[in-house]
Amino acid sequence: MAGVELTAAEALLAWLEHLAHERRLSPRTLEAYGHIGRLYVAFLERHRGETLTLKAMGTITAAEVRAHLADRRSGDHPLAARSLSQTLSAVRGFHAFLDRRLDTPAPQLALVRGPRIKPALPRPVSEDQARGLLAEPDADPDAEPWEAARDRVVLSLLYGCGLRISEALSLTRAEAPLGDSLRIVGKGSKTRIVPVLPAVRAAADAYLALLPFILQPADPLFRARRGGPLSPRHVQASVQRLRGRLGLPERTTPHALRHSFATHLLGAGADLRSIQELLGHASLSTTQKYTGVDAERLLSAYSAAHPRASGA
Repeated sequence: MAGVELTAAEALLAWLEHLAHERRLSPRTLEAYGHIGRLYVAFLERHRGETLTLKAMGTITAAEVRAHLADRRSGDHPLAARSLSQTLSAVRGFHAFLDRRLDTPAPQLALVRGPRIKPALPRPVSEDQARGLLAEPDADPDAEPWEAARDRVVLSLLYGCGLRISEALSLTRAEAPLGDSLRIVGKGSKTRIVPVLPAVRAAADAYLALLPFILQPADPLFRARRGGPLSPRHVQASVQRLRGRLGLPERTTPHALRHSFATHLLGAGADLRSIQELLGHASLSTTQKYTGVDAERLLSAYSAAHPRASGA
């Protein structure tokens, strides 16, 4: 197709065909990219007062792209910063296609920076919600008693020890019965020691008593219904099913239990450095993101109650 003079609209169709047949993107994603691309080309043609050719797409300036983003930010349906960032990403993808496949680079695009996006804070569940989630596997009519016991101990490790799903599922038969602490190798091969609550040990003991499979010391401790290792997807699906029965919000995920572990510790008076060690975070700033919501609550309570908070 290189060297064939197309209109910008025709080049956009060629990009969407590429995404559909070579990249095999989903229909919904294609629809979103098509919508973004059509609005982009229409804005540029209004701005320049003419139908754009492929060659003209190579002369697009950074100011024009910024003007388009400003238009999307303040139009009839203004976009939030995250959606603007997605819009710019799609525009970059379109121009990358024009560069690679149609020999039409747009060098000015490299000068455009996306909007600053404030990272979304993870949201914990309440203590009552966490307790309900840990108790609910026993009420699952579709689960065998040993499966309910297994799900309860896995969720207990997430909430009671702050483990990631991968860390809980990496435990081996040799590590059970659980002791007073666990040696966990987390992200970046970072090793940490995690205390094990009596309730977590009791849940693990109940699972071991019901486990119908004979395992070797090096075998993964948690097993699926047919005896294979339990998968992270099962834990995610289990929490989704349990939260539906309890009427909990969609934010109630396995990761939310790990976050709740940190948030509830902070609320009980633990310091951030200790929580950082328990979670296995390399950076304190990551721990602060986990505990930001509760920290705001504590600071608000301090400001309202402390006699010197007003500066008097």
